[in-house]
Amino acid sequence: MNPFIFTTTPQIVFRPGAAAGIGDIVKKKLGERVLVVTDAGLRRLGLCDPALASLAASGIEVTVFDSVEADPSLATVMAASDMARPAGVTGIIGFGGGSSLDVAKVVALLCGSGEDIDEAWGVGNAKGPRLPLVLVPTTAGTGSEVTSVSIITVGGDEKRGVSSPIILPDIAILDADLTIGLPAHITAATGIDAMVHAIESYASKSANNNPLSKMLARQALQLLGANIEKAVSDGQDRAARGAMLLGSMLAGQAFANSPVAAVHALAYPIGGTFHIPHGLSNALVLPHVLRFNAPDAASVYAEIAADAFPDLVSEREDEGRCAAFIERLAGLSEKLGLQSRLRDVGIGEEHLAVMARDAMKQTRLLVNNPREVSERDALSIYRAAW
Repeated sequence: MNPFIFTTTPQIVFRPGAAAGIGDIVKKKLGERVLVVTDAGLRRLGLCDPALASLAASGIEVTVFDSVEADPSLATVMAASDMARPAGVTGIIGFGGGSSLDVAKVVALLCGSGEDIDEAWGVGNAKGPRLPLVLVPTTAGTGSEVTSVSIITVGGDEKRGVSSPIILPDIAILDADLTIGLPAHITAATGIDAMVHAIESYASKSANNNPLSKMLARQALQLLGANIEKAVSDGQDRAARGAMLLGSMLAGQAFANSPVAAVHALAYPIGGTFHIPHGLSNALVLPHVLRFNAPDAASVYAEIAADAFPDLVSEREDEGRCAAFIERLAGLSEKLGLQSRLRDVGIGEEHLAVMARDAMKQTRLLVNNPREVSERDALSIYRAAW
C-alpha cells in the first residue's frame, strides 16, 4: 500500500437546528469577539438571524460582513479583513455557500498571521497561524467546510488558490435546516458538484489517492445518488436535505486528500469567463470528460457506478457499466432541470478555443486526471459539450 497523508476538519457537528445553538458550540473555541462572514442574500432571508441571536445570548460580540459575492474577489477578502482587525475579533465564522466559506478561511489566515496574501497563494505557502475558525455551509455541494483550499478571483477573471491545512476550520457545523427550501436549480447544481468531487477523487491519479478517500467517495455517492432527486423535487424533505449535506461533506473530505481533475479544470474557464455557477459548470462538461477518460478509466468508473445508481449492478462488464454510468449522469442533469449544453448558457462556439487554452493553465488539476489531456483534447471535449 502506498504511503499517504489524510487531513480533515477536527470536529464536525451534524445536527438539525445546530446553527440556532451555535453560541454554545463555538464560544470556547472562538472567544468573545467574532466576525461572521456571509452574503447579503442570506441576511435578507433572515437565515443568519437564529445563529446571530445565539452568539449574542452566549455573550459573544458579533461583527457581520455580508458582502460576499459569487466567485469572491480579493477586494472582498481585504474588505472583510479590514473590518475584522479594528474590531479586535478573536475568531471567524463563515456562514453560507462555498464563496462565504472560502472568504472566511483567508480572512482567518490574514488576521491571524498578518502575512501578505501574495505570499500565501499556491500549495503549502501559507505560514499561519490563523484565527480560530468555524464554517457553517448552507448548500450541499462544495464541501469547503472540510477542505484546505480557498479559491479567490484576482484581477478580473483570474482565479488563485490558497491551499494549506492551516486553513482547515476547527469546527464544521452541518445543519440540514439551513438548506430547507433552497431553490431547486441550486440544489441540483450543488448536488452534481458534490457527485463530481466524489467521482474525480475516486479516480484521481494523485499519488495521495488513498483508501480513506475512496471509502468516503463511495459513501458520498450512495447518499447523493439516493437523495438528489428527492431534495430537488421537495425542498422541505429534511431527511433528503440531511443526506445531501452529509454526502457533500464526505465528498469534500475525499477530494481534499485525493484531488479532483479534468472536469474541474475544464469547468473553471466556464465559470471564470462566463460567470456560470461552479456546480453547473461541472455538470456541463462532466459526461464528456468521463467519455474521454473511459478508455483508461472504465474499470474505475465501473467500481462506483452502482454506488450512485444501484440498478447498474446488473451490468456485468466494466465497459458496459462504465458507459451506462456516464449516460445516467448525463441524464440526471437533464432530469433535474439543468442546462445540458454550453450553448444553453450563452457560450458561443467561437469561444471554445480560448477556453481550451485557459483550461490548460489548470496544471494542478490536470495532472490528476486518469488520461492525459492536451489542448486539442480539451477543445474536442468542449465541442462535444457545445
